[in-house]
Order: sequence, then structure tokens, then C-alpha cells
Amino acid sequence: MDFRKSELDTVVPTRIIGPIKINYDNSTELIYIPLATFETPIWSSVKRGALVSQKTAGINIEVIDDLMTRSIVVEAPDLKKAIENKKKIEKNKESLAKEIEKTSRFLKFRNLSIENVGKLLYVRLEFSTENASGHNMVTKAADSAIDWIISNCEGIRDLSVSANYCVDKKVSAINGILGRGKRVSAEIIVPKLICKQILRASPTKIIDLNVKKNFIGSILSGGIRTANAHYANVVLAAYIATGQDPANVVETSQGVTFADFSGEDLYFSVSIPNVIVGTVGNGKKLPFALKNLEEMKCYPNDSSSSKRLAAVIAAGVLCSELSLLSALTNRGELMSSHLKLERTEI
Repeated sequence: MDFRKSELDTVVPTRIIGPIKINYDNSTELIYIPLATFETPIWSSVKRGALVSQKTAGINIEVIDDLMTRSIVVEAPDLKKAIENKKKIEKNKESLAKEIEKTSRFLKFRNLSIENVGKLLYVRLEFSTENASGHNMVTKAADSAIDWIISNCEGIRDLSVSANYCVDKKVSAINGILGRGKRVSAEIIVPKLICKQILRASPTKIIDLNVKKNFIGSILSGGIRTANAHYANVVLAAYIATGQDPANVVETSQGVTFADFSGEDLYFSVSIPNVIVGTVGNGKKLPFALKNLEEMKCYPNDSSSSKRLAAVIAAGVLCSELSLLSALTNRGELMSSHLKLERTEI
């Protein structure tokens, strides 16, 4: 049976939250973030964090890296040939890059890494894809890479254009280490008085809980390069609101929340190695997505708009992470707020 169009399009409740005070790209500004979610308490959580940002010097944000990956797997006749071809690919990667870059005027080859498993070669390719998230762009490039490898390496057989070494839409150590998408960090210093007045928590309690919940709890659970309370909630809401592929929340939920003292005040940061977003491509021209991107001043014709989008999402994540950890220092606050807000906010 073929698929058919639903009688009704799915509608997700959306609110514009803010303003969040951010320091990004050498300027300070107040910015709003659209969030589409059925987990409606997230709106109030981000709103409280946004209020904290307004009462401080703001949230400092850096987009540290920007890349998209695709991995391929090919097979040699035996281990010896696999290692010979691995060395040949590495030696001639500039020639491979020239061939790959013919597939798109927006794509730039960055690097490759190769892992062998017996006679199998797993080739992880890294690219810059400008304002596109780049999934289709890098798959097309990976197809071209396979053609080049088969033509230039002896006895190589193609197995797959996607080899789970990218890693696409799965939690992995390699993405946490090498990154996939935008690697973003955001930080804020919250005065002790503001912690007490707005967050109803002391810096000491927030720092202590971050260690015992996010770090020790994540170690006990076997979390992979991750120590945070709930990045996924804000990331997913922002992804849906701006026409992103929501399945990428699997990767973007990785990250580390860090809390420390700054004198008597609170130092608080989030670091996310895999913010996978674009401002052009499939889904971004839908009216709601375009309007929400414009709300964040992430204009498709701006060459750095996808990085800006990642920065704003990181700010939203920080706001909500700070608010949730503060709530958890007060027994009963999380449950009471959910009971109240989930009955009134839609």
C-alpha cells in the first residue's frame, strides 16, 4: 500500500520565549527562541533562565567548529590489500578531495579518517556544508568518494555509502570526540543574589547537584560522553520549530553541563558537540519555519546564519538546564510545576 496524505497536518504548540541576553559574534543582544513542544513546562523553564540572563552580563556563546560527516565501508580481498589501500587513500586525499568537491559548489572537503576491521575499510569523511545541515550533500559526496576509491585502489568492492561510523542519528563516542554539526559552548556567571531571587537556589546547591546528578548519575547509567539534565527537550523543540530533522536530537542530546564557583557567584556552562542545524534545505522554506528562523535573525542569505542558529539553541539549552537544576534542589518543585503548567499552557 502506498502512503497517503493525512486529512490533518500535525500541529505542535509553539511559543516564542525570551528575550535571552546573549553575547555572540562580538555583540550583545536580546534574542527570542521559538520552541514547538508538547512538553509545555519547557517554555517556563527557558523563560526563567532567560530572565536570569537579563539580570546578568548575559550568556557568552562560541561556535567552535562546524562540520558534517558521512562514512562509507568498502572491502578489500584481504587484510594486506586493505592496509595498502588505506595508505593509498590517505596519501592521495587531496586528489580525492578535488573529485568530491565537484558534487556541490557549497561543499568543502575537510578531512578523512580510516579504520580497518580485517579486510574492511571504514572511511569517515568530514565536510563543510555552509548553511545547510548537509545530510544529502555529504551522501552525494560519499558516493563520489566510493567511485574514486574503486577506480584508484586495487581490488576494492563497495559495500555501503553509510557505514555507521559517521555517526548519523545514533549516540556515539566518536561524535562526542570529533563532533558532527556545530560544536557550541555557552557560559554565564550568575550573581549569588540572582540565584536566590529568581532560581530559589544557592550556587553551592546547584554545583553540588550537577556533580551528583549529571556526572555521577551519568557514569552509573553508562552515558556516552554526556553529563546533562535534559538538553533533548529544548533541542527537539527548537528543531521542530525551525524545520530541522528532529531525529538528530539523538546526537545533539550529548553534551556536558559544568557548574563552578566564580567567587561567591555561580559559573554555569553547557557544551554541545553535535548541534545539527541548517537555515536552507528541506523543511526550512515552510512558512512557520521561515518565520521562526527570521525571529532569531537567522536569514538564509547570511553566510553564517546556521552558526547563529546553533548559538541561539545553545543559549536556550543553557537557560532551561539552569532552571531545571535549580528546581531539583527544592524538593517537590519539579512535580508541582509540571502539574500546574501542563494544565494551563496550551
